[in-house]
Amino acid sequence: MDSDLKKICIEALNELKAQNVLILDVRDISGFADWLIIATASSSRNAKAIANKLIESIKVNQQNLVGIEGEDDSEWILVDCGDVVVNIMQKDTREFYDLESLWGEKTLISA
Repeated sequence: MDSDLKKICIEALNELKAQNVLILDVRDISGFADWLIIATASSSRNAKAIANKLIESIKVNQQNLVGIEGEDDSEWILVDCGDVVVNIMQKDTREFYDLESLWGEKTLISA
């Protein structure tokens, strides 16, 4: 099931031109998700549009939407789908938090 959800998320991100989309396989090291997806948005407006498209795609495909965080400032919007957690970040925020390094190179899968 989570591979379908992962695919739905990636397609939604690509449709609205999210940049530098990466998938992290955290099944062996995380208790809260199997996959983390990180994507860069070009602006606050773009981040909100990407998040809205993602949420719409999840609902249309009858997938689980656990929660959404960060919609107000749009520097970092987190969409929690249970097994898949999507992080939509503006460039400066993504560089500052550097989630790719935090989780480690072994988890990195290209999108």
